[in-house]
Amino acid sequence: MRVLRIKVKPNARKQEIREEADGSWVVQLKSPPIDGKANEELIQLLSKTFKLPKSCISIKSGAGGRNKLVMLNDD
Repeated sequence: MRVLRIKVKPNARKQEIREEADGSWVVQLKSPPIDGKANEELIQLLSKTFKLPKSCISIKSGAGGRNKLVMLNDD
């Protein structure tokens, strides 16, 4: 089980995920932060990137903000 610190940038031109030098992640999403659309896109992108089912990914804190703690249950 891993916990990722993620800074989300919604309404970006392209979808991108990158790891920063301090171990945190920056994720650019095309979706707007309305009605959970950006969170859905984030979970879908993490699922594809880490090759995990979406059911193994959950947002532990920050669901309504840009800074999030996301748990990956890869056991």
